[in-house]
Amino acid sequence: MAGNGVPDATPFPRSAPLPPPSRSSRELRRARWSVAAVFLVHGAVTGNFATRVPWIQEHTAITPGQLGLALAFPAIGASLAMPLAGRISHRFGARTALRGLLALWTLALILPALSPSLYVLCPALLLYGASAGMSDVAMNALGVETENRLDKPIMSGLHGMWSVGALLGSAAGTVAAHAGTDARLHLGGAAVILTLLGVLACQGVLDLRSTPEEHPPPRFTLPPKSALIIGAVGFCAVFAEGASLDWSAVYLRDVLDTDAGLAAASTTAFACTMAAARLAGDKVVARFGAVRTVRAGGVLATVGGVLIVTARHPAMAMGGFALVGLGIAVVVPLAFAAAGRSGPAPSQAIAGVATITYASGLIAPSAIGGIAEATSLTVSFVMVTALAFGLIVGARVLRVPGSTAAASPAARPTGLERS
Repeated sequence: MAGNGVPDATPFPRSAPLPPPSRSSRELRRARWSVAAVFLVHGAVTGNFATRVPWIQEHTAITPGQLGLALAFPAIGASLAMPLAGRISHRFGARTALRGLLALWTLALILPALSPSLYVLCPALLLYGASAGMSDVAMNALGVETENRLDKPIMSGLHGMWSVGALLGSAAGTVAAHAGTDARLHLGGAAVILTLLGVLACQGVLDLRSTPEEHPPPRFTLPPKSALIIGAVGFCAVFAEGASLDWSAVYLRDVLDTDAGLAAASTTAFACTMAAARLAGDKVVARFGAVRTVRAGGVLATVGGVLIVTARHPAMAMGGFALVGLGIAVVVPLAFAAAGRSGPAPSQAIAGVATITYASGLIAPSAIGGIAEATSLTVSFVMVTALAFGLIVGARVLRVPGSTAAASPAARPTGLERS
């Protein structure tokens, strides 16, 4: 153990020299769309699982409180397992490692549905989350390296593909649930299909390998200061995202006395807004740069938060949630990209940012509920609004080192060997 604190995860090994330019250009285009497909598959796993949580709760006969406890285990597993991604990539190469880790994640989709009780469900979700975290770090690292080699922003679009995958997965899960399909059959079939698609997608990603003289990454080490600062910006965005996804429908129902159908539609609309903004985000970042984009997003999210907490009509609150989604959509992709450019150990920074954002996703739902219990749900979203304002203040940490402008996230390489 090299130190105390957040575990290190070198998400990819050093690369071999690039091939000749013409071939390199073709391979980079292929790598871009391949890693985009990986993000889509990863998101589809989450979408399928989320729709069958009610079935899993009924099948295991657990209470809402016990379900809340069980649903904390994926984030715990992800945070604990992230360091292994670097060592696996170092040993087997980035492409082979991603192929194996993504397959582990897609196949783990069946585990929760096979659990007969809470005591089996918790470790199943721990493994489910561990495979999610390792594959997440590996695919984001390859995304950052692909972005750097292309010399143009693609991370927002990659995360947009994850959102599209989540929407497609949730649509498939909704159809299966509506048809009364046993979740073991549904998730088992989805696991097989997504595993095959994931293996095919990984064929075209960058094949980065360790140089003979390179030592394996340490298992644990303190994250660099840059990761903590960049991660704090990501924390604000992920907290607002988690709060909006999990509590927007409840807010409309309980605070504004909206009917259940319209309240549920607000959550779907928020997710669609996030996906659309991420898919369009790369062009915005290329035009205005990361810092200006996040500052503008922070303004939108803050205005959205104000609309939510002052709303007297459902349409006003739904508009507020839409603005929050637009404002925070590109922050996490840009945080990963900024981590990949920071300091002499970019991969360590990526792992640190990933850990912080996962922690934010774990904390947000329960924190909103706790504050609402002590005060009100409106006060909870006052805190979300304050965190959204933090994006305006913290956006400058995404600036490219040595740049006088708010440059795009693809301005300089990570720590990999370049030709």
